Amino acid sequence: MKDLEVRQVKYGHWPNCYRLANDVWELIVTTDVGPRVIRCGFVGADNEFKEYPEQLGQTGGADWRIYGGHRLWYAPEHETRTYYPDNSPVKVEVGKGTIRLVQKVESTTGIQKEIELAMARDAACATLTHRLRNTGPSPVTLAPWALTVLAPGGTAILPLPPRGSHPKDLPPGNSLTLWKYTDMSDPRWRWGHKYILLRQDSSPSVKPQKLGVAVPEGWAAYARADHLFLITFGHDPAATYPDMGSSVETFTNEEMLELETLGPIVSLPPGVAVEHVEQWRLFRDVRMPRNDADVDAHVFPLVQDVFRGRAKSR
Repeated sequence: MKDLEVRQVKYGHWPNCYRLANDVWELIVTTDVGPRVIRCGFVGADNEFKEYPEQLGQTGGADWRIYGGHRLWYAPEHETRTYYPDNSPVKVEVGKGTIRLVQKVESTTGIQKEIELAMARDAACATLTHRLRNTGPSPVTLAPWALTVLAPGGTAILPLPPRGSHPKDLPPGNSLTLWKYTDMSDPRWRWGHKYILLRQDSSPSVKPQKLGVAVPEGWAAYARADHLFLITFGHDPAATYPDMGSSVETFTNEEMLELETLGPIVSLPPGVAVEHVEQWRLFRDVRMPRNDADVDAHVFPLVQDVFRGRAKSR
């Protein structure tokens, strides 16, 4: 097994990108805008993330651009605060198998964003530490919000909290957060007993869909083209989460599907940073699930192995 590779590359018409890779997979970040992770994939294979070719390489300007890939926001969503444009260069610090991206302080909010990546030596596994630092003079109420824009054609998998039975379990077990445009009759949803599935559809006629849910199990996934992109994260059952208690959200339209994890709401004092950590894993040869039985057969065993520390790249 060779050492992890961290080197500067060109990608998507951005001249100042960095590739973090082992023998199995690679992550590419850009420092011309961001912080952003713009590529995630097995070496020599397609990008698991959605790309917007017309935006790749663009910099500057006052309009927010989606770009694709992975980004850091903070909740609750607000028309101006959330969509602060990240179109300027970021500072990069390169270590042994690590990359740290630090954004300039947002001039209108006093918040500074950073993402630090650390990759495993011998597996398609990486840890992403997201930080929000309050450089302003007053406390700010927010929640970290990590969003991954995934390539079209796949299915999101959201586990529901453990189920129970009547009359043993009389109190409610969880809530679902629906947006005003969420349509539960849309055929892209699959409302299972143990899992919620949302299929991405690129038909021009489809309308956006979004859902939020508390996920104490600490994972969510996206299956596409026989690959499975798995995100694991911490969930604090005693904490208050944004958007009516959501620690995971998913959004889709005709172009892509987003998997989003959120941290608890905090009052962030001046000079203090809050962290939100995700672990990413990528697996080959995973059948696309269409119902609970498929998830139990093909996805959940991989999740169990991850939490037991036995996951291997395939």
